[in-house]
Amino acid sequence: MNVAGLYSFNRGRERVEARYPNLLTEIKQIIGAVKTSKYKTKVSKEKTMPGRMLFDPRTINGAFKKEFLRRGWSPVRVSCEYSSDHYLPEYQVRADHRGAFREMDFVKEGLGVEVQFGKYAFMVYNVCAKMTIFKNLKHIECGVEIVPVKAFANEMSTGVSYFEQFLWDLEARGVSNIDIPVLIIGIDS
Repeated sequence: MNVAGLYSFNRGRERVEARYPNLLTEIKQIIGAVKTSKYKTKVSKEKTMPGRMLFDPRTINGAFKKEFLRRGWSPVRVSCEYSSDHYLPEYQVRADHRGAFREMDFVKEGLGVEVQFGKYAFMVYNVCAKMTIFKNLKHIECGVEIVPVKAFANEMSTGVSYFEQFLWDLEARGVSNIDIPVLIIGIDS
């Protein structure tokens, strides 16, 4: 795969380049190590493109996981203890939250990375909520979000979001005082 675009959310590019230049180089090497030709294995059953060969986001994610883990990156999982204080009394007995957790795909030396080939809401959640939570829990200082560009997303199932749409939303939203610096990397096959 190739890096096709870079976007600095809340000065994320500047922060990552200044504080984590070696890790950024490593991330770019990981992106280059994932060979997309192996992952165009999904036969579409969608009405708009029946029988068309598409990239399989799950296997691409698996390839990224293998490359990140091989280089010493680790997922970080935190358990969530949900309060039932706000339930009405008759629902207290139904509140069962055992096993709830949040997980960041990869963390190394205070830099968090999420690889996202899903719906647009997951991209926004990663950058505008999850990364802030993991910073508040002192697991990361800043983040990197890796997403497909539109041309690449067009070769996957419908509904996969893409770099250009994501950036438009982030720019229209603006930066909040709780947002952490995040470098958004758009990748292409």
